[in-house]
Amino acid sequence: MNFIRFWKPFFLAIIIVGLFFIIWDIYFAYQNVWGFNDDYLIGIRWFKLPLEEWLFFLLIPYASNFIHYSLEYFFPKLELSKSATQGITIFLFVVSFGVFVWNLDKIYTASSFGLFALLMLFQLLFQWKYARRFYMSFIVIYIPFFFVNSALTGSYSQEPVVFYDDAENLGIRVGTMPLEDSFYCFSMLYSSVLLFEYFRIKWNYSKNMSLKLND
Repeated sequence: MNFIRFWKPFFLAIIIVGLFFIIWDIYFAYQNVWGFNDDYLIGIRWFKLPLEEWLFFLLIPYASNFIHYSLEYFFPKLELSKSATQGITIFLFVVSFGVFVWNLDKIYTASSFGLFALLMLFQLLFQWKYARRFYMSFIVIYIPFFFVNSALTGSYSQEPVVFYDDAENLGIRVGTMPLEDSFYCFSMLYSSVLLFEYFRIKWNYSKNMSLKLND
C-alpha cells in the first residue's frame, strides 16, 4: 500500500476533525453528560478530559480509517452500487432526522443523530463517491470499535471507564455502549475520510505542479 506517503493529509484530516469532537467532548464533560472513572486512568486531565480520551481522537480514527483503506487496497471491488448507496443514505437520513426531531430534550441523542443526519444530507446533496466503499468498510470497522467501546463502557470490568447520564440519551444499549456512540463514531470517521480525500487531491496536485516546475 505504501500508505505512509499520505501521512501529511491523513493526519491533518484526523486532527482537524478530532478538534471538533474534542470541543464537543469537553462541553459534554462539563455538562456531566458523561464522565470518566479515575480508577482506570493515569489521572492526567485537561479540561475535564483524561489524557487517554485525548489520545482516543488520534488513535481510533487512525486505526479505523486505516482498515477502510486496507480494504480498498486488498478488495478493490468491494463497493456498493450508486443506487444502493443512495437508497441507504436516504433511509439513514430519514431515520436519524426523525430521532433528532423527537429527542431534542436529550442532548447526546439530539447532537449525535443531528450531526449524523446533517452528514447524510450533505451526502445526498454532493453524492460523494467515497460512501460506496465506506458503508461497507464501516461494517468491518464496527467489529473492533464494538469491543473497544464495550471495554470502556463496562463489559469487562466491575465499573465502566466511561459513564453516561442516561437522561441525555435514548437508554438503548448495544452491549454496554449507548446506541448514540455508533452514530457518533460514523460521523467522526466518515468526516475524516472526506477531509483526507480532499487534502489528498490538493496534495497530489501541489506535488505534481512542483515536479513540473522542477522539470
